[in-house]
Amino acid sequence: MKIGIGLPAWIPQVSGSAIINWAREADAGPFSSLGIIDRIVYANHEPLIALAAAAGATRRIRLVTTVLLAPLRQTALLAKQSASLDALSGGRLTLGLGIGAREDDFAATETPFHRRGKRFDEQLELMTRIWSGQAMSDEVGPIGPSPAQAGGPEILFGGYSAAAVNRLSRWGHGFMAGGGDPKLADQFFRMAEKIWREAGRSGNPRLVGCAYFALGENAAERGGAHLRGYYSSFAPERAERIASSLPATSERVRATIQAFEGTGADELILWPCIPEPDQLTRLADLIGG
Repeated sequence: MKIGIGLPAWIPQVSGSAIINWAREADAGPFSSLGIIDRIVYANHEPLIALAAAAGATRRIRLVTTVLLAPLRQTALLAKQSASLDALSGGRLTLGLGIGAREDDFAATETPFHRRGKRFDEQLELMTRIWSGQAMSDEVGPIGPSPAQAGGPEILFGGYSAAAVNRLSRWGHGFMAGGGDPKLADQFFRMAEKIWREAGRSGNPRLVGCAYFALGENAAERGGAHLRGYYSSFAPERAERIASSLPATSERVRATIQAFEGTGADELILWPCIPEPDQLTRLADLIGG
């Protein structure tokens, strides 16, 4: 199983230079991917812009949205931005895509919250058409550039719902399980494999897990404080449950890695909850880099 690492661009007040330096160090280290989390009503950096900056600072590591909330974005522009990032990075983009659950993000972008699933399906159809080089419609011609990966970037679906997994019967290349719960991930990985087989798709779906981590002195307190803030829009008991379950020792991070490996995951992307660069080096040392 490969190990990726998140960019600290999802943590408020992290500078551009810190993000670039983090990307360079990850590229030089043992990590397979750089992941990034998406929000609108939050002080994070916009994911595709942050990954574009990381693309220019790296050469081999994959660039992954974990996950990007597609319905919040205008479809043709999202297709063009994604194709551009894929082309500029030499085909290193993986689009983890989901529909989102926070209503304030939809209010901010003037997007209907209760129609987000249907909108996402329509977006997948149109983006696939655009990436194939076809005209967008009878009235609108092709939209470039051509992505480096034939047919468009790799797509992984995120979201713990039957609708999210069922999209694999027609679109995408695999499933992305966030939240750091290997038992729940295992359940949805098996669903993804079943749907893939029943749809008659060749090969196997790619299975990617995601989990938080923090390491070093006072890691549980420091990382937990960030998670409580990030999930402050949720019920207090849920935010506290997420924060208190943070893997914040070497032993707990290793156990998380081993648990996801047991699910058959192809890759695990670990999101940092502390933005200091020692988190990257500590994790690299832990996984034997």
